[in-house]
Amino acid sequence: MASTTKEHILDIGISEEMQTSFLSYAYSVIYARALPDARDGLKPVQRRILFQMDQMGLRPDKGHVKSSRVVGDVMGRLHPHGDSAIYEAMVRMAQDFTLRLPLVDGHGNFGSPDDGPAAARYTEVRMDAAALAMTASLDEDVVDMVPNYDNTLMQPEVLPSAIPNLLVNGSEGIAVGMTTKMPPHNLIEVIAGARYLLANPDATLDDVMRYIPGPDLPEGAMIVGLDGIREAYEKGQGSFTMRATSRIEQVRARRKGIVFTELPLGVGPEKVIEKLKDLVKTKKIQGISGVQDFTDRINGTRLVVEVKNGFNPDAVLAQLYKKTPLETNFAVNNVALVDGQPRVLSLLDLLRVFLDHRLTVTRRRSQFRLNKAQRDMHLVDGLLIAVLNIDEVIAIIRSSDDTAMAHARLRETFDLSDDQATFILELRLRRLTKFSQLELEQRKEELEKTIAELEAILGSEERLKELVSGELEEVSKAYGNPRRTILLESDGLEKKAQAAPLEVADDPCHVVLSATGLIARTSDDTPLVREGARAKHDALVSVVSTTARSDIGIITSDGNIHRLCAMDLPVIPSSAAPLSVAGGVPVKDCVGDGKARVLAVVDIGEDSQPIALATAQGKIKRVKAPAISKDVWDIISLSDGDYLVGAAHCSDDDEIVLVTTDAQLLRFGAKNVRPQGRSGQGVAGIRLSARAEVLSLGVVPANDISGSLVVTIAGSGAALAGTESGSAKVTPLDRFPAKGRGTGGVRAQRFLKGEDIVRLAYVGAGPVRAVGGAGQPLDLPAIDERRDASGTALAAPVAALG
Repeated sequence: MASTTKEHILDIGISEEMQTSFLSYAYSVIYARALPDARDGLKPVQRRILFQMDQMGLRPDKGHVKSSRVVGDVMGRLHPHGDSAIYEAMVRMAQDFTLRLPLVDGHGNFGSPDDGPAAARYTEVRMDAAALAMTASLDEDVVDMVPNYDNTLMQPEVLPSAIPNLLVNGSEGIAVGMTTKMPPHNLIEVIAGARYLLANPDATLDDVMRYIPGPDLPEGAMIVGLDGIREAYEKGQGSFTMRATSRIEQVRARRKGIVFTELPLGVGPEKVIEKLKDLVKTKKIQGISGVQDFTDRINGTRLVVEVKNGFNPDAVLAQLYKKTPLETNFAVNNVALVDGQPRVLSLLDLLRVFLDHRLTVTRRRSQFRLNKAQRDMHLVDGLLIAVLNIDEVIAIIRSSDDTAMAHARLRETFDLSDDQATFILELRLRRLTKFSQLELEQRKEELEKTIAELEAILGSEERLKELVSGELEEVSKAYGNPRRTILLESDGLEKKAQAAPLEVADDPCHVVLSATGLIARTSDDTPLVREGARAKHDALVSVVSTTARSDIGIITSDGNIHRLCAMDLPVIPSSAAPLSVAGGVPVKDCVGDGKARVLAVVDIGEDSQPIALATAQGKIKRVKAPAISKDVWDIISLSDGDYLVGAAHCSDDDEIVLVTTDAQLLRFGAKNVRPQGRSGQGVAGIRLSARAEVLSLGVVPANDISGSLVVTIAGSGAALAGTESGSAKVTPLDRFPAKGRGTGGVRAQRFLKGEDIVRLAYVGAGPVRAVGGAGQPLDLPAIDERRDASGTALAAPVAALG
């Protein structure tokens, strides 16, 4: 069967069709989708979402509803596009990391800078408090209403917008042949600038910038370089640099790190980590050992980048800013619709468009309220006439055949208008009382005042501006919050990074161990003698001269030596007087969680002197520092129940001094102790009496015997450590004669009544420092030249000597 379909083909030139269709498409994208209106700062889809939520009554005091319900209503009633576009726009208005002042209160997963939101069926929404200021007075004819896409409903052409939303929340969109990208600002600052411009129409940009110094990003961070901001404010186009907020911390006992707590707009931790891994893998960035993300919804952003030992954190930070999204440029392009036409707007233009809109809204609202008040006044006048002539009104109504006759007779008898007569006929009888008359007279007075006030506002431009300014101030107080973003001309990071090399030089330094268990390295090799030091943690029990990149050893009471790079330790200023190790880290953190006591730090370099070791059971050993290939190595073989009590470098020309708990002191030449290997147990150092132990080891150069001191602190063995003050004795070392190794030594302190043990002892160069349990400095007695004498009572317990 032949087809009966008639074809109708039109020949149209392709260039003409492309031109017509493309122009229609471009107009639709620019006007109806991509660009915001400069008055309310909203794109059509955003405006329709807020309007529909207002119509649905989804106010902040009501419960949340499914996002799918809002999306469906907006799509079915107002927005002729897909649900995904509507939901994406609604999600953006709920993200506090995207908008400075969110307009939608979201409940559920609305995404992060790295991740998208959950589906609309899983989330819930309602209007945020600030959205009420955007839609306020919509029912008072403040804006023009236009038909929706199928001409069945009316929607606002623009929202009343008591908030300068375009500046506060910014905007971003891509149209055809043009884009818009505007940064967020602080509501309090923007309103302050708008109010100033409203009161001073001829104000300059510099005048307004005293109130609006720059953008205020939702996540905080920093903006570095303000010239681009001023250019954008002046011309509507410019750029500025966003930089993450960072600080350098000791993230672990042996590791420094850079902690980022605020990131640039639109940058999430995962984006930074991904870029960082690529840069480390391709060796385009150096000095990073790891990165960890501790960000959560409670504590906020915390991105930790660990810096390798030997690298300067400031120089590493400069690399991170230069090569990762931690520093990002924001290209400002203030394009918005003004009277339906896209325009590039300066800061003053944006403020003037908003203020003109608010003046128009307030004027229309005042006119609407005036008209309503005048209508109410007209009805009240008619009602008062009826109350004053109630008997006659009732007679007229009763004698009339129908409502139309009663209506006509009332108008004719009392000279009423059509509205007044209708209102009287519809009135309930209970209102026609003397009391109602008083209420009506009071109501008339209120309406007269309202009408006079509204007429004054409409009749005076200054009164209108004062009203707008006052309302803006109320909005600022209700929804404003402090600035989050720091504005900097320059933070000097580039110069600081250039001045500091990427890798730390292998400069000479000291590693110091304090009596309170803190370890650190000095910034240089300046001598550490500090006369009159009274600072907390100023007692040093061990000092090693080394270089910043060298390894040192930490000897513990269990006979082990722990390798540690000096670079791992925090730096304290060696030129400070008094010297303080308060900036150090607990040495326990450097040797693991073992229960062994840290005794000393030593040099483990090839040219270092042998190390002298003393055990509690009286053994003495000298051992050459081993070439350690592991982090922990044993340095002596200990008998059961024995442990190390001291360690120090010791050459053949030095003298070794041992002090026991029963107050015996033995001094002998170090050459009498032949160096052994790591596995050796040592030789007899001192002959001990029953229940006595070696308490302290001192190594003194032979040429410094006269300048060295012996400090002993005695107490009761029955008392708990740290609970009694005891007595102390300070004596020059040269008062004690040298004896042979393995002998009993001589008495160093005579016990007072109730004393039977030496708790602390120190042998070495002075001045000697004593510290309490909290690191506070304590006074020691004056030097006593007598070798065998009693001590002087102390005012407080001494925890350590150094």
